[in-house]
Formats: sequence, structure tokens, C-alpha cells
Amino acid sequence: MVEPKYPRDLVGYGRTPPHPHWPGEARIAVQFVINYEEGGENSILHGDAASEAFLSEIVGAAPWPGQRHMNMESIYEFGSRAGYWRLHRVFTQRKVPVTVFAIATAMARNPDVVASMHEAGWEIASHGLKWIEYKDFAKSDEAAHVHDAIRVHTEVAGTRPLGFYQGRCSANSLDIAMEEQGFLYSADSYADELPYWVDGPHGPQLIVPYTLDANDMRFATPQGFNSGDQFFAYLKDSFDVLYAEGATAPKMMSVGLHCRLVGRPGRAAALARFLDYVQEHEKVWVAPRLDIARHWIRTHPPKGGYVPSRMPHALFMECFGDLFEHTPQIAERAHRAGLTAANDSVDGLHAALVRQMQAMSRDEKLALIKAHPELAGREASAGTLTAASTGEQGRLGFNALTRAELDRVSDINRRYRAKFGFPVIVALARHASRDTVIAEMERRIGNDADTEIANALEQIGHIARGRLARKLGAL
Repeated sequence: MVEPKYPRDLVGYGRTPPHPHWPGEARIAVQFVINYEEGGENSILHGDAASEAFLSEIVGAAPWPGQRHMNMESIYEFGSRAGYWRLHRVFTQRKVPVTVFAIATAMARNPDVVASMHEAGWEIASHGLKWIEYKDFAKSDEAAHVHDAIRVHTEVAGTRPLGFYQGRCSANSLDIAMEEQGFLYSADSYADELPYWVDGPHGPQLIVPYTLDANDMRFATPQGFNSGDQFFAYLKDSFDVLYAEGATAPKMMSVGLHCRLVGRPGRAAALARFLDYVQEHEKVWVAPRLDIARHWIRTHPPKGGYVPSRMPHALFMECFGDLFEHTPQIAERAHRAGLTAANDSVDGLHAALVRQMQAMSRDEKLALIKAHPELAGREASAGTLTAASTGEQGRLGFNALTRAELDRVSDINRRYRAKFGFPVIVALARHASRDTVIAEMERRIGNDADTEIANALEQIGHIARGRLARKLGAL
């Protein structure tokens, strides 16, 4: 009899974890999470059966069925009214980035808090629809909550979340997140000190593990922290061990925070001391979780690499959404239309992308063309070119023209744009010198508008193929 496959991974990276090569070859990546839950907790006001009983000053509290717990409610209200703003000051004064695990219904009840997160440049990840237990939910009901969370989050924050942490999760939570396809990473794991990949229904899913030990929740649990000094000592010891190990094997340290807990002044002082301690060290990368996820995607692909037809939507867009200048909807439509093994090569994926480009409306095509920069134009002077465009223009020295060349190119750009209303686009990889590029630019001014729209799209397709070839080679 064949034993069923054991569903847990107890091995992980084993004896030889990968070197993460954090930016700047940092010895440790440190990541701070603020859990914003106040207004999304259990309450009969929110349609729940009982009051909240988890993570408050009332250690050992029990839910009150059918009743409001006024003390518990006011403890949570402290978090949104005062604690959050104390943490906001502590982090913004030190310019330390943060990831917020935000409950969607809590966000909707305090839009000024959300505005302040945007002002600070913080990542806002999804913490689910409500701060309640999901262990007994039917999968379909929990999935409906996740989809509602994304909808509300997007309405309130302006963009959908790319990270997901259910927190009070069920055995179905990860599967639901993977099936949704829109999350670049999941955080419902405490299994490692480095990100890792798992197999999902649509391809590889990145896990960026979280923490329950370096977490202020232990102020609200038996045998937890009794004072800020204990909290600081635990964070410092954790950092010191990982920093020392980071000389040869760097890791990641996550710190979990709650507005109603560490937002109290006697605890916030310990957090501030730890932030200052971290900033005293060199070769420390303090980053939001989304940046850590993106670094891992770039530098540590899943086993077997990236296979376009076996990539969930968020991962596909992360890898290929920027092939067409400022026009991610081309990759979006290609993925939505469905990819097969025939699209797993450079030529195969390029064909699927160009098909979507050619299917665009005339207005969309003009917008795509206009999204491209001029050669040696205003964007180059202002330093606002994308990294891909910077490299392409630099290959033939369009970032170092002589005065005579710059004057001639600028004159061509001006006359071309005056005639057609969009920039002249040339696939520089087809040329061996600036002279032939400039000659082509000059010649094309004589064309009519329809010819130049077709020319521009053909050039854009060639540029995108070059970018795709470099990406698939690097990935």
C-alpha cells in the first residue's frame, strides 16, 4: 500500500540555506509590520456572535455572546485613536519603512489612517476582511471574505494589495490566496527565516514568513513580555544573533506590532530604542515585505525557473508587466487570454504579447506609443527614463551625444512630434551606430500618420522582444 504524500515540509533549506544576497550585500534584512485591526475585530456591531477576546490588556478574556464588551471595545479604540499615531511618528521620524497588515473593514472605518500610510510610503498588505477566526469557516465562505477584503481594500487604498496575511487562518487560507492569483506573497507561515516557494494550483507561490515571537502580542499572552525592557532585550538578542550569522549566511528578521499594544507609551519607548539600535549598524537592509518579495523573485526563482504558462497572475505581471513601456495591460490581457506550453519560449510569449498589442484600439495604440520616451529627449535630461530605456539608449551612446548630435536629434524630435503628435520610436538593437539611427529618424518624418503608427508599433514589438529575451535569460 502506498502511503499518501505527507503534506508538511519539515526539511526546508536544510543544512545549506541559499545566500539571499540582500541589496548592498546586507548581513540582515529587517522588516517591521504594523497590524491595523481596530474596527475589524469581533463585535455584535459587525454582525459577529460575540465580543472580541484576543490580544488586549485583558489577558485571558472570554467572548461575550450576544453582548458588547465596552472595555474591550475601548482598548481597541485606543489603537486607532492614539496608538497608531504614536507608531506613525516613531517610524516616520526615523524614516524607517513599514508594511501594514490592514484589515479591510478597519481601513474603511478610518480613512485618515489610510491616507497617512500613503503619505509615509508604507506598503499596505491585506490582513483579510475582518479580524476574526476562520478555522471553522467553510472554504467557500472564507474565499468570499477574501474577495470582499480585496474589493474593500482596493476601494479604500486605491490599489489592490499584493501581500496577504489572514492571521487567524484556516487550513484553506493559503489555498484560497493562491487560487485568487493576485498576491505576490503570502505571510501565513512562521516556518523559516528566509522566503521560500511552494507549489500552487496556478504555479509557484512565494511565502515571506512572519513572526509570533518577535511580536508585541506577547504583551497580551501568558508568559509573555511584562515590560518594555523585556521586549527590547528579546528584539536586540534576535537581531544580534542574526547579524552575527549574517557574516556568512544572512537571514530576515520580522517584527510584529499592534497599535493597541506597543502603541502604549511604556512599550513604544522600547520600540524606539530598538529602531535606534538597528540604525546604528552597517549592512542592514530595512525594507517592507513587498521589497523583500520582489528581491527574492529577481534573485531566487523557484525550482525549474519561471515558466510563463505556469505562473499565477501576480507573479507573471511582476516578471513581464513592464515589457511594454508603462503599459502593463498588454501582459495582463495575454495572461487573462490563457497561455500554453507554446508560449513558454521567448518567441512564443512574444507572439502572445504582440497579439494583444495589435488587438488594442487605435486610442490605446496611440497611448502606448506616447508612453515611450524620445531618444535623448526630455525624459533622459530629467533622469526619468525607466531602467530598460536607460540601458537601451546608453548602448549606442545616446546618453553622451556631442553638442552637434544633440542639436540635430532634438530638432528631429521636435519636427516629428509636431507632425505626428507622438515621439519617434526606433529599436536601437537593430543599429550598430548612432548615425544610422539618426538617419532613420530623419527619413521617417516623410511618412504619413498611418504608416508611422504601424512603424512605431513594429519597433515597439521589437524592443519588447529584446527585453523579454533578457528577462527570460536572467530569470
